[in-house]
Amino acid sequence: MTKTASKPSESIEFPAFDAEQATDQFRAFAEKGVEQSKEAYAKMKSGAEEAQKAFEATYEQLRAATGELSLKAIATMRANAEAGFSHLEALAGVKSLSELIELQTSFVRKNVELAVEQAKDFQTASTKAAEDVAKPVKGAFEKAMKELKVA
Repeated sequence: MTKTASKPSESIEFPAFDAEQATDQFRAFAEKGVEQSKEAYAKMKSGAEEAQKAFEATYEQLRAATGELSLKAIATMRANAEAGFSHLEALAGVKSLSELIELQTSFVRKNVELAVEQAKDFQTASTKAAEDVAKPVKGAFEKAMKELKVA
C-alpha cells in the first residue's frame, strides 16, 4: 500500500461576525424609522388641524351667508306683499273699467320689473355667498398643493 501524502486542506475563513456593529446598525435603522414616522405624524397632524380650521371657517361663512340670504328673501316677500296690498287698496277705489285696466296693467308691469330686479339682487347675493363659503376651503387646498409641490 502506498501512502499518499496528505495535503493540508485549505481552510475557508468566514468573516468575523461583530454583534456590536450589527446592533448599532439595527439601532440606527430603527431610530431613522422612528424619526421618519414622527415627521410623517407631525405633517399629518398639522394637515388635519388646518383642514379642521378650514371646515370651521366654512361652516361659519355658510351660517352667515344663509342668514343673509334668508333676510333678503324675507325682505323681498315683504315688499311683494306690501305692493299687493297697496294694489288691492287702489283697486277698491276704482270708479270705471278703464281705470281698472290701467291700474292692473301698471301693477303687472311694475311687478315684472320688480321681479327681475329682485332676481338679479338675489343672484348677486347668492354668488357672493357661494364665494365666501368656498374661500376657506379653497385657501386650504391651494396651500396644500403648494406644500406638495415643494416636497
